[in-house]
Amino acid sequence: MIYQGNAITVARGPEGGGDDIARLTLDLKDESINKLSSAVVEELGHAVEAIRAEQGLTGLVIGSAKEVFIVGADITEFHAMFEQGEASLAAMLERVHGIFNAIEDLPFPTVTAINGLALGGGCELTLTTDFRVMAESAKIGLPETQLGILPGWGGCVRLPRLIGADNAVEWIAGGKENRAAAALAMGAVDAVVPQAELEAAALDILARATAGELDYRGRRAQKQAPLTLGPIEQMMAFETAKGYVAGKAGPHYPAPVEAIKVIQKGAGETRERAQAIEAKAFAKLALSDVAFNLVGLFLNDQVVKKKGSRYEREARPIEQAAVLGAGIMGGGIAYQSASKGTPILMKDIKDEAIELGLKEARKLFAKQVERKKLTSAQMAEKLTNIRPTLSYGDFERVDLVVEAVVENPKVKDAVLTEVEGRVGEHTVLTSNTSTISITRLAENLKRPENFCGMHFFNPVHRMPLVEVIRGEKTSDAAVAATVAYARAMGKSPIVVNDCPGFLVNRVLFPYFGGFSQLVAQGADFQRIDKVMERFGWPMGPAYLLDVVGMDTAVHAGEVMAEGFPERMADMGGDRGDGQGKSVIQTMVDHDRLGQKNDRGFYAYEEDRKGKPKKVVDDAAIELVKGVATSHREFSDEEIIARMMVPLCLEAVRCLEDDIVASPAEADMALIYGIGFPPFRGGALRYIDAMGLAAFVEQADRLAEELGPLYAPTERLREMAAAGERFYPAPSRA
Repeated sequence: MIYQGNAITVARGPEGGGDDIARLTLDLKDESINKLSSAVVEELGHAVEAIRAEQGLTGLVIGSAKEVFIVGADITEFHAMFEQGEASLAAMLERVHGIFNAIEDLPFPTVTAINGLALGGGCELTLTTDFRVMAESAKIGLPETQLGILPGWGGCVRLPRLIGADNAVEWIAGGKENRAAAALAMGAVDAVVPQAELEAAALDILARATAGELDYRGRRAQKQAPLTLGPIEQMMAFETAKGYVAGKAGPHYPAPVEAIKVIQKGAGETRERAQAIEAKAFAKLALSDVAFNLVGLFLNDQVVKKKGSRYEREARPIEQAAVLGAGIMGGGIAYQSASKGTPILMKDIKDEAIELGLKEARKLFAKQVERKKLTSAQMAEKLTNIRPTLSYGDFERVDLVVEAVVENPKVKDAVLTEVEGRVGEHTVLTSNTSTISITRLAENLKRPENFCGMHFFNPVHRMPLVEVIRGEKTSDAAVAATVAYARAMGKSPIVVNDCPGFLVNRVLFPYFGGFSQLVAQGADFQRIDKVMERFGWPMGPAYLLDVVGMDTAVHAGEVMAEGFPERMADMGGDRGDGQGKSVIQTMVDHDRLGQKNDRGFYAYEEDRKGKPKKVVDDAAIELVKGVATSHREFSDEEIIARMMVPLCLEAVRCLEDDIVASPAEADMALIYGIGFPPFRGGALRYIDAMGLAAFVEQADRLAEELGPLYAPTERLREMAAAGERFYPAPSRA
């Protein structure tokens, strides 16, 4: 044994190799995956020192004993690491570069055997060796820009020299995982083999390099030399890419463009100088609010996934599902279930509805074929997972039913009580309701413990969130089964307790309330949209209302008004101030329902792809002006505060009322469900960033003029006075 640590061992003579070959194996104890925590990096440094000191070695193989190679750095350490400041980050990066450079400079050929995932720092480690061999099922990539940073352990330096600047820009700015075949085509790896042949292939490459058949010194020199690019190549590789990537990433996500600049600046430099450029840029990004929030988002996502995994372990498997109500929503649910491998019955009472649901599913599968994600044969096979039916004939074998009929409590009640009599004793019933109380819908069920909400967001195939709503009598088993099914469909389920609007709509409608009040005081709705889109929302509130549907918004608003009359009385058709109807009700009265009938706050035309494209509509502008009871100018900051404060306060109330279990789940639900700007981290992290005391002060000022929708809770005041936060402050190591 050359070296033995908690995560790394180095031994002579791997299986099938000679005694002169060193095998460095990553196998982090008590973990299912390998990650490069600070402790593991320290071990790697000791292991490399031991290898350098060992006599008689002629080659090194780096591999993993787990199902993955290395998933990346330990992101749970990032917040505390970033809090240490620029000097500490620079010292950390210098240490890692020293270790990685030492591997690259070993006096014999080196190869990495990549199984499973090799991401981030794991990918950067593979780039230090002379050769890489990859299992067919493995993936490799540098996703750091998705966390608001860039590859800081040599990825911006080595990858362009290995696969070319243009390919490296695509990998690093895009932050995607790449399959083995694509990595081989790019030149990022030297061979792709079945998993069982990985070790043998790595040893074969070493043997050929030792024999002089493969020029490992030449490969190494290529990785360490400056890139030779002429002026035209420079412009094509970097300047054009910067413009394209900036347009795609948007102004709030600087990391992708910064990564291109780093590659460009380092292209003509030596290895060490290029690494220094990379390290400086990494530290700059790591200290930004965007990186802090995106790392927080990743950690919150892990909380959601871990909770989902726990439910999944407790659940009975869902082998046969059913959806009641075809049409667009039912077809979308059926498509999602079928595409992920769970057979589903799609029932309706009308042939034309069934045909509409099947048409929707076929359309979505056809898009997958167009994008080359599926072959025509695979599409045909997956379509057989959807069985349309007008009867309950096969429902006794169904494990879980999703009711997706119209948003009417009487209709839903009738459908649910009917289907309960046609399914097995343990079948879980769920309702895809967006507003109706789950406890209320369970009143006439014989087995209310088997019933919960399963709220999908439209369009089903795109929106990641599913709210799983627990009613008063819902059992843990029903929740677990529903969570497991949502995960099997590729969704991110978040469990919430029952209340009007549940979590996401309850938080969203105060945002719409803020919008209605602004319009009533004479604010231009187009300007509000532009301000909120610059703030980071994918669409402004007027545009979002058009997408939701004005009639749907009025119905949901009435539910909110009934449920929370003290602060949401004006969410219904009337403004609640005795001065007429809300702007949303006015739209409904004039048959301007939004995209569903091509006219709302905007008019809609089909673009070249057949999708609705919004255009300015003078009739809508005049109609909205008629709603205003006063006229004044608002600054951008006022608009943002008037929109964001009620939304954030309702998220706080949902946490205090135990509708949602944690700040992490509340924030992720808003990001997954309504597109809350990810770079801001979520509503509760947004309050943390402002400071609770400053937020409460701002809310109090607005509440004086605008009423209880803007009034902070007593608990929030206590937290502000005590200097508390929703998320723990990063601890300084």
